[in-house]
Formats: sequence, C-alpha cells, structure tokens
Amino acid sequence: MIYPMAAMFGLTLIVLLALFRARFISVQSGAVRRIYFLTYSTRDTEPEAAIKLSRHFSNIFEAPTLFYIVSLLVMIAEITDFVFFSLAWLYVALRALHAFIHTGANQLRSRIAVYFIGWLVLAAMWAYLLFRATTNI
Repeated sequence: MIYPMAAMFGLTLIVLLALFRARFISVQSGAVRRIYFLTYSTRDTEPEAAIKLSRHFSNIFEAPTLFYIVSLLVMIAEITDFVFFSLAWLYVALRALHAFIHTGANQLRSRIAVYFIGWLVLAAMWAYLLFRATTNI
C-alpha cells in the first residue's frame, strides 16, 4: 500500500509545483501584483489557470485524506491482497485523471464523473476493509 500512497503524494506535489509556477508567472507577467498573495483580498484576481490549480490543491486534501487513512489501516491490520492493492491504484489513477481534467480543459461533466467514480472506489476500499476486519478472512 505504500506505493499507491507515495504516488498520491507525488500527485499532490506535482499540483503544488504547478500552482507555484502559475502564481510566479502571473506575478512576473504583471497579471497579479505580489501584494495580492499577502491576504488574497486586494482587487487583483489570479488568472484562471492559477485559480484552477489553487482550487485543485485544496481539493486534493479533502477526499484523499480518507484514502491515506484507509491505506494506513490496511497496513496496520496487515491485510495485503490484490483487492486492496488494485483499488488503491485505481483510486490514485482516478485522482490523477481528475487533476488532469480539473486543471486542464475543466470539462465539468467528465470531471464530475471521474470524481464520483473515485468516491465509489474509496467507499469500496472502506467497505472491503470493514468486511475483512469483521470476517477475519
């Protein structure tokens, strides 16, 4: 389970670096004054690309937190099987696809579908953990 968790961390790091880059470029190009980033309350607004990355960076700390928790619980319980491993990698792949859609063309229908499927996979991970924990299989 450590590898899917590391991949999820890697995705988070990629989004963070892209956000820093977008904000740096927005200041360098004069689209936003540096002072904007002190309180995010001046009349300036960030360019759309930076806003999408900022929102996605916040989003990546919401549901994925539950992924990290279930992954740690699986490791603590020493439940190692193909089902968990497959669900974990599927979840990470869906989160990567969601990041690509959200920070790219941002097609709402596709984004919502991938996000929802990701939640279903996460729910399946939790359900399977509960099943394994209560049945001792």
